[in-house]
Amino acid sequence: MHHQQIPTPVQAAQPLVTFIVTYYNLPAQMLCECVDSILALSLSESEREIIIIDDGSEVSPMNALMKYGDDIVYIRQHHQGVSVARNTALHMAKGAFIQIVDGDDVLIKEPYEQCLDIARSHPDAEIIVFDFSTTPTMATVSKDDVKQLSGVAYLSNHNIQGSIWCKLFRQSVRSQLEFTPGICYGEDEEFTPQLILRAEVVYLTPYKAYYYRQHKDSAIQQHDESSKEKRLNDNLQVIRHLQLLADRMPYNDRLAMNRRVAQLTMDYIYNVIMLYHSPKVLNTTVNTLHQYGLFPLPDHDYTTKYTWFRRIASTSIGRTLLLHTLPLINKER
Repeated sequence: MHHQQIPTPVQAAQPLVTFIVTYYNLPAQMLCECVDSILALSLSESEREIIIIDDGSEVSPMNALMKYGDDIVYIRQHHQGVSVARNTALHMAKGAFIQIVDGDDVLIKEPYEQCLDIARSHPDAEIIVFDFSTTPTMATVSKDDVKQLSGVAYLSNHNIQGSIWCKLFRQSVRSQLEFTPGICYGEDEEFTPQLILRAEVVYLTPYKAYYYRQHKDSAIQQHDESSKEKRLNDNLQVIRHLQLLADRMPYNDRLAMNRRVAQLTMDYIYNVIMLYHSPKVLNTTVNTLHQYGLFPLPDHDYTTKYTWFRRIASTSIGRTLLLHTLPLINKER
């Protein structure tokens, strides 16, 4: 009597990295350059997953993406903003690590490979932090400059780069953390410090592994009245949320988060000055921040820039000085 053996299904290997690429109303060529930069990495097909979320673009890039076949997963949804687009992909992602990439940006191969080396060779790595460049060329840096520290130590002692696309992070560290729907400006600034505080082991590297492409259509370049208002409202909402979260945190986490809140508040005041050049708007802003306990800025010497800004901004004469000098300094750069 012959027993026929029923084959057991082979468990698909978990990808090392899921790349989440968000896309909205960009030239399809930019998106293809982004995907090509991911496919150029040393990851095999089973080690990578590429999820492209089209956030309801007026013209779908589907025709340009056909050539990638099974190398990508393409999802098109109603336009709901970058936060919802990223959350959609996070729920689908199978990779051990997550890399978020904006569809108009590019990964720089050699330095990004060094980040992948850390992910492969250090099972304890939960977040790998790297730098970005505004040019697509590679800068050589030493492996000796890589530091290992806890998330609390990183947030407590560094003026962090808030952009999430400069972090390769474990999905398990994220847990249930998501981006807040409706926030179009500063969604990273809300997500990133919370993610960092969850990590026991962060590898801090100097690798310029991400090409941040600056162009006139990017959200940060919009200076019409409604865009300015939306940007500042979103920024204040993020600052307030982090401030309220900090109040409920254990002592060391609270100190770390309060540093981030203070630095974001400084940036907020700076942006009000640069976007409006108005004493009236600045005074209203200071009064609002004061009501929330965010002003005067806390008396800590976080960075030299923060210390000087805090001192000058604390008086009305100082704020008048900032109103007149900051736009001039910015013009000369």
